[in-house]
Amino acid sequence: MGSFTESERQEFLEAKHVGVLSVAADDGRPPASVPIWYDYAPGGNIRVNTGASSRKAKLIERAGVVTLVVQREELPYQYVVVEGTVVDTAKPAPLVVREEIAIRYLGEEGGRAFVSSMENDESVLFTVRPDRWITADFSDAF
Repeated sequence: MGSFTESERQEFLEAKHVGVLSVAADDGRPPASVPIWYDYAPGGNIRVNTGASSRKAKLIERAGVVTLVVQREELPYQYVVVEGTVVDTAKPAPLVVREEIAIRYLGEEGGRAFVSSMENDESVLFTVRPDRWITADFSDAF
């Protein structure tokens, strides 16, 4: 098993994956972990958009730090784990950013239609600065 170089981990995170975001809970429950769409450009911050009234959003606002796990589920197995600090919160999330994230996963037409279908739901955009990285690349193992 190897680990990614800095540029490899950034390219991997930039590629289209559904991430799993974890955030500390404050009600005696274990950390909340949920699948989430995100966007990222190499060297930049991670952006996630979610419903403003969701438990996840409230926990992120309270904790101010999150972990994002992004993995490749087919051989060769690979993953990137990012621990980061929330550096900006925009409520409501800007429409253009909501569309950019949805288009990343659903394509131009599908992304715009998805955002349009959710126009009455208040959303929040969290910008997360990557602080620590853990990576694994099992390419040499198979």
